[in-house]
Amino acid sequence: MAVECYVVIHNIAKRHNVGTLARSATAFGVNELILVGRRDFNAFGSHGSTSHLRFRHFHSLTDARLYLKEKDCDICGVEITNGAFSITDHPFKKSTAFLLGNEGTGLSAKECEICDFFVYIPQYGGGTASLNVTVAASIVLHHFGVWAGFSERIRDGNKFVVAERPLKQASRKYCSETDDQIIEERKLRKESASNGFFENGKNDVSSSNLLDSLFSDE
Repeated sequence: MAVECYVVIHNIAKRHNVGTLARSATAFGVNELILVGRRDFNAFGSHGSTSHLRFRHFHSLTDARLYLKEKDCDICGVEITNGAFSITDHPFKKSTAFLLGNEGTGLSAKECEICDFFVYIPQYGGGTASLNVTVAASIVLHHFGVWAGFSERIRDGNKFVVAERPLKQASRKYCSETDDQIIEERKLRKESASNGFFENGKNDVSSSNLLDSLFSDE
């Protein structure tokens, strides 16, 4: 079975970072970008790459973890923790999903709980305590691609050749599902809410308000 790569987005705060993450994800062979909690996102900085990337949505980290485990996928937190491996050591064993922390606070305790192991990116200069989340993602995803032996994309002059976009293109600012999936999702949300298990009870807020709260600028 081929090795696959995923990126999990749960608590990214800044408006432009999700689009830039999508651009890096397409460049380094990511299979899916998984949104947890909020379904809407900002595509600024993606340079059209969202048309080439599969998106999937889950309401909770638990649901996302179950999906990834069904695919026999490790979950790797990108965070400086006790026992974290240097990314240069390539501590991978199989398909892996990368969970990146919030730009200011890093991974939360709940996010760390679903991770199988952690990696960090060594730094050699003393001018900053951490990297921008999109820069960190690019470095980590590139190292995983090297370890996995992904085939390098063909080049034309000083650029890599971009694949043709899908014939059907929609606004990629919202991770949508089929009607059947939406019906099932609402059923599960109602059951989870009645049992007190739903992680985010404000999903009925308008998309504009969600964008303001989730992707607020500095």
